[in-house]
Amino acid sequence: MSDRFSNRYQNILALFLIGTLVLMGKAAHLQLIDDTYQVKGNNIAVDEITTYPSRGFITDRKGEIIVYNNAMYDLMVTYKQINPAMDTAKFCELLEIDKATFIKNLDKNWRSGRFSKRKPFVFLKQLSAHRYTKIQEHLYDFPGFFPQLRNVRGYPYPNAAHVLGYLGEVNRKQIDESDGIYALGDYIGQSGLEYQYENQLRGEKGVKLMLKDKFGREVEAYDGGNADISAVSGNNLITTLDIDLQIYCEELMKNKRGSIVALEPETGEILTMLSAPTYNPNLLVIGPNRGSNYNYLNRDSLEPFFDRSVMAKYPPGSIFKTIVGLVALEEEIVSTDYRVTCPGYYQPGKANSRKFGCHQHERSVNLSKAIKHSCNTYFFRTFRDIVDQYGESIPQKGLGIFNEYLTEFGLGKPLEIDYPREKKGNNPTPKYYDKIYKNDGGWNSGKIMSVGIGQGEVEMTTLQMANLAAILGNRGSYRLPHLAKAFEDSEKTMIPPPAKYQKIQQVSVNAAHFQPIIDGMEQVVLSGTAKQAYIEDISVCGKTGTSQNAGKDHSIFFAFAPKENPKIAIAVYIENGGFGGTYAAPIASLVIEKYLKDSIRTPKRKRLEEKMLTANLVDQTKP
Repeated sequence: MSDRFSNRYQNILALFLIGTLVLMGKAAHLQLIDDTYQVKGNNIAVDEITTYPSRGFITDRKGEIIVYNNAMYDLMVTYKQINPAMDTAKFCELLEIDKATFIKNLDKNWRSGRFSKRKPFVFLKQLSAHRYTKIQEHLYDFPGFFPQLRNVRGYPYPNAAHVLGYLGEVNRKQIDESDGIYALGDYIGQSGLEYQYENQLRGEKGVKLMLKDKFGREVEAYDGGNADISAVSGNNLITTLDIDLQIYCEELMKNKRGSIVALEPETGEILTMLSAPTYNPNLLVIGPNRGSNYNYLNRDSLEPFFDRSVMAKYPPGSIFKTIVGLVALEEEIVSTDYRVTCPGYYQPGKANSRKFGCHQHERSVNLSKAIKHSCNTYFFRTFRDIVDQYGESIPQKGLGIFNEYLTEFGLGKPLEIDYPREKKGNNPTPKYYDKIYKNDGGWNSGKIMSVGIGQGEVEMTTLQMANLAAILGNRGSYRLPHLAKAFEDSEKTMIPPPAKYQKIQQVSVNAAHFQPIIDGMEQVVLSGTAKQAYIEDISVCGKTGTSQNAGKDHSIFFAFAPKENPKIAIAVYIENGGFGGTYAAPIASLVIEKYLKDSIRTPKRKRLEEKMLTANLVDQTKP
């Protein structure tokens, strides 16, 4: 063989050897290093099925379950795994749907990016246990379809709807902002405590890997289940609510509009918080009737979705006089012995100027008696003196000081309750009045004196009123009102609520100044404007208020009891209830007695209870 042919043979041999080595290297790379094809194979043979955690239960302060979970099923489908020859008629019969629904539920906009023919999506939502049982044993005949267990809420009591809130399906914005936590079809807290503590209640999803045959039917767990990730249950929420007291308050508020908030003064824990009218929380449980129930409630002219406990901004009326008195004492505008003569009216100007009416009572009153009789004259004058303390020509400075005290008492700002949609109320400021009276010659204490009796531009929520009662009962201190007492994780470990709810807040009013106010509040119930709130063996300290309204006035009462070391502080606001002592005061006293003594105990008090339970203050005609 010539050298020429020998070289050619060697070159060809070398080329084959190099090609063989390259192919062997590529094969080794694919099999030992690059897992692309392995992953692709697994994606075809293995399905990732999301497993949903059990949402945390919600209990009252005594451990009574008030929100639990009910099992419900979503029927999922992977479009590419459907057998085209499936018995559609039988499938529809088992699910109690028609052929048109079957076609509609499979018809998706595949180009939108929301759906994939190779990934599961919801074919039929919210199957009851009954409907799921009918198809469960036949699912093997319908490749591509499989159940997904979901937990929806259930309520053993038809109460506390606003506080507890409800679940709803996530929207696109919530999904996009969740960093992968939520996906299409997931449920999320939409209102109340369900919304506020969504992160603690929801738990963490898991993943189950299932091997499937070429027809898309589940064969067995992948790797014996060792690769599965278990779902983690959400934390249970132990609330501060007393469900028995909540039920009682809702019974008292039937056929009335308004709200009740009661809390424990020492801790700030809310015992009951309700808005009337309310609704049964079971009406908004996720299911086939939820939409129609929601629409019915939303059309109700009495606005049952409007949470009057934290969203309604009410004129506080005469309960505001307690703050005016405290500020006047602290600023040394008045003393406990300072007296005002009240002829039955207040006349701020000349002899022929307008007279502002007052209640009929003894003519000469000090601060305690002014509280007892709710003397408008005393508090018109006292408020004006606070505003004018640096001179009548500079009311801005005096009102500014007054507003600083209001802020300390938690007014004009949210109280940061662990509950959504809280409004801040309104403290009218010097800047506000400068704007209002800019073209009206400016303002002075006389033009805004109605603030001194809780009218005019001052506004408070019922929550703020109850918290004010707690501050008075505590002689100047309080903890922020809250609804979470503790959380309990899956290991039964107790987790406290946010630390800010344990911090003691203190107002800059000398504790000694509270005594004449409290003494006056005690006299309000003993022989003043709220005698219907008297309870023989409980020292109730309260104050009535009557808020002027275009129609019938609003009835207001706030109180704490007992006088020393109070265990409950409460505010009751009855829209169109008239004088504060007519409805708000007796209702508050019944709640106090029920909480402290477990029952209404005397025949006289039982008659009062029956009167309040049966009182109808709203038009029952529905559109």
